[in-house]
Amino acid sequence: MNHDDEKVLLITGVSSGFGRAFAEAAVAAGHQVIGTVRREDDRAPFEAIAPGRARAVVLDVTDFAAIDGIIASLLEAFGRIDVLINNAGYGHEGVLEESPLDAMRHQFEVNVFGAVAMMKAVLPGMRERRSGHIINMSSMAGYTPLPGVAYYAGSKFALEGITGVLAKEVEGFGIKVTAIAPGSFRTDWAGRSMIRSERSIADYNALFDPIRKAREDKSGKQAGDPVRAAQALLQLIDAKRAPVHLLLGSDALKLVRGHLSDLQAQIDAWEPVSRSTDFA
Repeated sequence: MNHDDEKVLLITGVSSGFGRAFAEAAVAAGHQVIGTVRREDDRAPFEAIAPGRARAVVLDVTDFAAIDGIIASLLEAFGRIDVLINNAGYGHEGVLEESPLDAMRHQFEVNVFGAVAMMKAVLPGMRERRSGHIINMSSMAGYTPLPGVAYYAGSKFALEGITGVLAKEVEGFGIKVTAIAPGSFRTDWAGRSMIRSERSIADYNALFDPIRKAREDKSGKQAGDPVRAAQALLQLIDAKRAPVHLLLGSDALKLVRGHLSDLQAQIDAWEPVSRSTDFA
């Protein structure tokens, strides 16, 4: 890699899953990687993957008051942040009626507010340099309604929408913005990284019990390979014209295409009603 091709990446949530896979691929490709971890004990293991090229920063993305200061210190140390990857997040599983509002509030604080706070912190520097790439980790659940993950899906629908708007707002500054929406990958998302609401309403048993069991049984056996996703990420950050929305995984392609087809059919079927609301 030429020195001019070397990028400084800031990746949130690098202790495991996509974050770790992305970081390992990036340093192997010759980039500098700053990774956020939530515990001091996670700092050394991360930096050990590539001494001198991987640096860990202890940060909880919901500690909004700390973010600007940390970004300022990183800019002083590295000179720039070329790519922000908002990877930190988790999944909440539960039937909406059974799931407390506090669970939704925390889901959005991490998956949406934390991501937006990071974007707002790096944007001034990217705008000043007229270059940069913001990548938000979304989900196929941000496109298609999957029963039992209403709060998670809501957070990812929000992130998809925010990504699309921001891309239009900053395209004139040379800043690229992309939402990556993976399908099912072999990460900890459905395992230790998922918070599950307790079951309490028997009426939902027939619908939801098989969904929960299938998700638990599938954990660790998903078709998606995080290492291959990391290679796709490297292609993305090297692309001259990056997509605003990118699906990863054959299951994501199938489910999202099916949902879009159903949505088009509903729009067409109700088009007369839609048009009937205009002034005559």
